[in-house]
Order: sequence, then structure tokens, then C-alpha cells
Amino acid sequence: MAYIAQQFLNMLQLGSIYAIIALGYTMVYGVLSLINFAHGDLFMVGAFLCFLASSKLHLPFYIVILAAAAGAAVLGVTVERLAYRPLREAPKVSAIITALGVGVFIENFTLALSPYPRHVPELLHNISYNFNGLTISSIQMIIVALSVLLMAGLDFIVRKTRYGSAMRALSWDMRTLPLMGVPVNAIVALTFAIGAGFGGVAGTMYAMAFPVIDPYMGIMIGWKAFIAAVVGGIGSIRGAMLGGCILGAVETIAAVALPSTYRDFIAFTLLLILLIFRPNGILGVPKTLKV
Repeated sequence: MAYIAQQFLNMLQLGSIYAIIALGYTMVYGVLSLINFAHGDLFMVGAFLCFLASSKLHLPFYIVILAAAAGAAVLGVTVERLAYRPLREAPKVSAIITALGVGVFIENFTLALSPYPRHVPELLHNISYNFNGLTISSIQMIIVALSVLLMAGLDFIVRKTRYGSAMRALSWDMRTLPLMGVPVNAIVALTFAIGAGFGGVAGTMYAMAFPVIDPYMGIMIGWKAFIAAVVGGIGSIRGAMLGGCILGAVETIAAVALPSTYRDFIAFTLLLILLIFRPNGILGVPKTLKV
């Protein structure tokens, strides 16, 4: 039982990180129906900002995580303004190609600045607690608690505030909304800022749990978070949370039952199976177009 509980904790830790990154995909897609394939690289930028703030500036943990979130949010808004906004009326394929190009640019720009893997110093003293064979670390508790807090806060913002109402209205009808006095560009920028900020927080959380980072770390993790968003139902906040937990559970079980090299194979197989039997995800709802 202790071994099973230990693996369940590992599922929660990994699934929480995936869920936070998946929320960034979901926010942008839910409002603009755009898949921001550069989001995984914003996660990577958040991890490197964490490294800079902790190793060079020696800032405390709560300042580091705020700095990583703010830096990633600023970069996300900049990408939206320079790369995506001019293509808002263009075919969707143009925005997708641009997103891929932005991701490659961010990766190579980071590679030019830091070509080698970096070791993130310990942000918090990791204390382990043992309960009848079950080991719980303080970092695991912080990651899971912070993820739950951020998910609940985002769900509240989208469902209960006027900014959330504007986001939901924007996803329903972008052309009519400006006639009602809603600043569309500001709401879109806010959406990108929140999504990218969550990526920055996830980068810090990942650096706490797995302290070696590199410029290409966002590629595979970004794709897996995208899988989590699709599995849960892309466009659904609660679906992103559910998808992240499911993917974390699947990867943890695969690593226990099979060689670790099968983890990626299992993750992408899960996506293919789900797309065959439930294309809209577990909590996703198909959009209807009235003509």
C-alpha cells in the first residue's frame, strides 16, 4: 500500500505540472480557437527565468516564482502583439505555422544565450516526511497545493468575473463584441498574459522538482501538455486539469510497469485512441455553427 501511495503522489506531482501548462493551451484556444504551439517554449523561458533569478540574483522563492510568471506573461503578450494579432483575420493555418516558427525562434534564441544544460539551485529546503513507508517531500506538497490554488483561481476568474465573462463572450462571437464596447485587443492580451504566466509558474515548479533545464526542454513537455489539454477537452479549464492528472497517471504507471523509454509512446497512443473514440475530449463540447 505504501508503494501504491508513493506512486500516486508521483502522479499528482507530474500531473499538476502538466495541468498548469495545459491551462495555457486551453485559455488561448478557448478564446481565439488558436493552438499556441509556442506555449511549451514559454514554459521553458519560465524555467530559465527561475534559474536566473535564483542563481544570479539569489532571490527568495516567492519572488522567483512571481518573476518567472511575470517574465513569461510579458513574452506571451509580446508574441501575441507581434506575431498573432496581424494574422487574426488570416486562415488558421497561417497562425499555426507562425506559432511553430515563434517556438523555434525562442528555442534558438535561448540556445544562443545558454547553450548548455543548467542546474537550478535549491529554491526551498526540501524536507521529507515519512509515514509508515510513505515519503512525502515538501516540494511535492508545494507543487500540488500551488497547482490546485492556481486552477481554482483561474476557474473563478473565468466563471465569476467580468473579465471572464468578456473572455467567454469573445470565444462565442468576436465580431459582435466590439459593438458592445468590449476592448477585444485588451481581453486577448490578458488571455495570453494569463496563459503564458501559468507557463512561467509551471517552469518554476518543474525546475524545483527536476532541477536540470535546457533550451529544448519545452518541446516534448509542451506536446505532452497539449495532449493533456486534448484528452480533457481543449477549451475547458476543468478538462485541462483532468487531462493533466490522467496523463501524469498514465506516464507514472507506464514507467512502473514498462521500461521508461515507453512513456512517450504510451502518452501519444493515449491521444490517438481518444481522438478516435471521443474527438472532443472527456469534458469537451462540440461547437455548433448556426447558418
